[in-house]
Amino acid sequence: MTPCKGPESPLARLDTWFRTPLGRAVAAREDACLEGMLRDTFGYYLLQVGAVERFREALGSSRIRHRIRIPCSGTSGRGGLQILGRPTELPIATDGVDAVVLPHTLDFAPDPRLVLREVERVLIPEGRVLIFGFNALSSWGLFRLIYRYRRHVPWCGHFMTAYRVEDWLKLLGFDVEMRELLMFRPPLHGALSPRLDWIDRLGRRLWPALGGIYAIRAVKRVPTLTPVRPTWSAAHPLLGGGVIEPSARNGLSRTGESAATPSTEKVCCHA
Repeated sequence: MTPCKGPESPLARLDTWFRTPLGRAVAAREDACLEGMLRDTFGYYLLQVGAVERFREALGSSRIRHRIRIPCSGTSGRGGLQILGRPTELPIATDGVDAVVLPHTLDFAPDPRLVLREVERVLIPEGRVLIFGFNALSSWGLFRLIYRYRRHVPWCGHFMTAYRVEDWLKLLGFDVEMRELLMFRPPLHGALSPRLDWIDRLGRRLWPALGGIYAIRAVKRVPTLTPVRPTWSAAHPLLGGGVIEPSARNGLSRTGESAATPSTEKVCCHA
């Protein structure tokens, strides 16, 4: 098991857990899911925050060729431009990237909502965020409740439900395009046998919300302002309630006839 305590953050240690038998099984399913989610995602820059050793094959087949990685601590491996930063303070310009991938980043962030707020800032309009997380509403969430396992990665993370994350996204102006649940079998090494693949097939059909891993794809929507042309009418409140009548000063009475009294105004003429 991979302990949570140490010089590195739990999210940085997640890369080590992905090399265990259970972690490799999760990685294989997440890779296939991400590849499908990226199939119709286009752009110029893709940002990956945390667990940067993940998704090499899926991101390699993406149509977004320029990949920026922000590792949890220090530098890690290869596979694109790496910069240092915090998930809650991304060193990226506003409206600067086309897609953001968060591989379990929310599970280990002190405040996941701040991370999503930063993601909304750096994404261009119509940009997409792709999120993977451990589902609290599953056998994985129950397994996490066992005290002795909570001192190890990934069980020391704060598991959430996909519905909770989607609510946060909607408050930030995102539209959820896709949600998929993975790994319906319990998180035990003995359950990784191919003979138990029927558990995943049955889970997708009968209890689709109880998968151990959730994957969400959402798009950033920016409302457009449409100018509204004012509708003028004869009875517009700014113009009064009726037709303007001529004044008696102009030699006409209010009924339109000639005035009875001549004008008393003096006209001065100068040669």
